[in-house]
Amino acid sequence: MAGTISLGNEPTFIISRTDNIGDVVLTLPLASLIRQKYPHASILFLCKKYIRPIIKSCEYINQFIDWDDVSAMAEQEQVRLFKSLHADAILHIFPHPEIAGLAYKARIPYRIGTSHRSYHWLYCNKRLNFTRKKSDLHEAQLNVKLAKPIGIKTIPTLNELKLLYGLSRLSQWQGENPVDETRFNLILHPKSRGSAREWEWKNWNRLAEILPKEKFKLFVTGTENEGIEIRENLLKQHPNITDLTGKLDLAQLMAFISKADGLVACSTGPLHIAAALGKRAIGIYPPITPMHPGRWAPLGPKATYLVLDKVCSDCRKKSFCSCINAITPEQVKALLSL
Repeated sequence: MAGTISLGNEPTFIISRTDNIGDVVLTLPLASLIRQKYPHASILFLCKKYIRPIIKSCEYINQFIDWDDVSAMAEQEQVRLFKSLHADAILHIFPHPEIAGLAYKARIPYRIGTSHRSYHWLYCNKRLNFTRKKSDLHEAQLNVKLAKPIGIKTIPTLNELKLLYGLSRLSQWQGENPVDETRFNLILHPKSRGSAREWEWKNWNRLAEILPKEKFKLFVTGTENEGIEIRENLLKQHPNITDLTGKLDLAQLMAFISKADGLVACSTGPLHIAAALGKRAIGIYPPITPMHPGRWAPLGPKATYLVLDKVCSDCRKKSFCSCINAITPEQVKALLSL
């Protein structure tokens, strides 16, 4: 069911990935590989509304499709819209039963997904037999596996994937440039909107304390709600940190990261954006499968990560992780000094 399909010189592909920022960033190299294989293809990306700035910044993608808008339509309107796209193939990178059914009803000729979702047996006519949770591959490599039916059969190395994001169309930074050209401009992004294990506040405070002020200018980013916690637990002790929480939409966050020199975070979207933009991106990870960096490490020419050298699941069902908090601020500082 997963043999190579025959396509013309100007095919139209839909990449469907309706989860979160980091997941989408790690899917952009797939768009690059499709562009290399099919230089005259139209590549459409279906994702959530708030992800739009990432898609619009990628030189390999022709069109953004807003899943929030589509999902609000009546079914007949959804089908009409999908038919109007004249897609030759849809790649279900993030499995979604409603989208799989919609592609089937719109009669998209080739509908590609994994065989491990029961609804893909109903709606997909190209199914690949692999599971992400038990794989040793990185998330960006697993995305590429789904492109085998369209003739992309070689899984790139992580070093190859680092250079395939194509984020060349960023929005311009609005307002006064806050970075200090004489120092290393470092973004701290302590929170994860609940999507990852987090470093506790004493570690963030210690890191801010040991980074020399004459060498580092510190910024903190996050949502407005996260800013309440950040101001209480970090900025009270370190008022010299520039507070950008709640002040940047995604487009401006990307623009600011492009101006900064580095970013420290747990496994979050801004970490992957920084890695993709070639910044010193340092990720702090738990040794829990499948949250560990073997699956979710930031990929970029200056990206790296810290994780305890052990296999552990003790904190799997807890919000607090003792293993991630065993990573010291001094270890982060050492990586920033490279």
